[in-house]
Amino acid sequence: MTVLELRQYTLHPGKRDELITLFEREFVDAQLAVGMTLPGLFRDMDDPDRFVWLRGFTDMTARREALTAFYFGPVWQAHRDQANATMVDSDNVLLLRPSRGFPAGPVGLPITVTVHYFDAPVSDDVLEKALAEPFFAVAITEYAENTFPRLPVRLGEHVVVTFGAGVDLSERVEHLRLEPTSRSLLR
Repeated sequence: MTVLELRQYTLHPGKRDELITLFEREFVDAQLAVGMTLPGLFRDMDDPDRFVWLRGFTDMTARREALTAFYFGPVWQAHRDQANATMVDSDNVLLLRPSRGFPAGPVGLPITVTVHYFDAPVSDDVLEKALAEPFFAVAITEYAENTFPRLPVRLGEHVVVTFGAGVDLSERVEHLRLEPTSRSLLR
């Protein structure tokens, strides 16, 4: 996986479990079948109306092909209205490039994800500092053009996203404490 999406959905109050049930029943296998990876599906422990998930691709071309196959395919078409009815916002998406990938085994709970924001592209020094920390995974902004513009991604962001406990790498950070859902690979 060389491309990763960190997706944070704001949901209508009380709709998170409805979306997770639908997502795990209908969307996980359908996305895997078209070549995506889904390393993590989570409840935000600090926001009962937020669903956070990770979706990976081998490269940007594969991303376009897989998203086209899924979003124009029969599973999404059959269930999109029900899924969209749970959501207030699904456009909070960071496009990332993993620098240290995800482990195969358990990582401990809760899953801590920190988005470290910078005013310019992340320097090699900052990336080296992140990689020297005990984070179990590290990703940085992927600056490639969005190959599937029907799904917006946040533009103009310069971030390091760390998974697991460790130091803050910048003055402006967003901490997420996440609980894996039943079909999350990260746990």
